[in-house]
Amino acid sequence: MDHVVYLDSSAKELENLLAGKKTMVIRGAAGRKMPYGRVNVNDMLYFINNNGEGMVRGQARVNSVINSDPLTPEAASKMLEIHQNALQLTEGQRKRWQVKRYLVLIEVADFQQVEEFQIDKSQFGNMDDWLLVEKIENVKL
Repeated sequence: MDHVVYLDSSAKELENLLAGKKTMVIRGAAGRKMPYGRVNVNDMLYFINNNGEGMVRGQARVNSVINSDPLTPEAASKMLEIHQNALQLTEGQRKRWQVKRYLVLIEVADFQQVEEFQIDKSQFGNMDDWLLVEKIENVKL
């Protein structure tokens, strides 16, 4: 399964993945929202900065996934603290994620830059920061 993942450009997430400083991406919500339960080991992630340019610039293989049980803010904060070295969250990102009831932590491996390409977003009515695309070739422009 392939996924398109939007990264926080102001936090330099893509650059940190490329440099090997960051090895984990995070998503969270009040409920079990995408990608909760939909990401598996060996799935491929394709990364786009959320700065409006819309170019896929990197890819990585999913090495492990943690789908949390419902969390209190204290438990979410502790989970972030435990995984901070892999997540490399900024203070603003920590504040954003520590209040989420459900967290998904995705450890990536084999990150590499790719020749830039755009995707066809027309089949995604509700644009989100995580798109389940099944096969990247189906949406690659």
